[in-house]
Amino acid sequence: MLWQNILLRILLSGGVIVAASEVAKRNSLFGALIISLPLASIMTLIWLYHDTGDAEQIAVFSKEVMWLVLPSFVLFISLPILLVRGFDFWTALLISMVLTAACYLLGVSLLGHASASQSTP
Repeated sequence: MLWQNILLRILLSGGVIVAASEVAKRNSLFGALIISLPLASIMTLIWLYHDTGDAEQIAVFSKEVMWLVLPSFVLFISLPILLVRGFDFWTALLISMVLTAACYLLGVSLLGHASASQSTP
């Protein structure tokens, strides 16, 4: 039964990505709207609650997702800037991904320090 549950999650999650990319071929704004919706977060919240029933864990997870969404903006800011400035797609994507990864590392580090300082009396 566990593998069927995991397979269902994979198919639903992958289906969202495939649907968004197919829609984006016809209408980039609508494709962007679909992928910008927090569907992965919502599905994760549902699966996590289904598996644990722990509302406190859901609250912590939601707060951490909120803070870690911020570094993802770096990708969506830097990529179009680099493309408009003449970088080829793969180079622009790589640079944007490296910048985003650096921001995620910083964000995770800051969250870790914030969590550690809150847990000490």
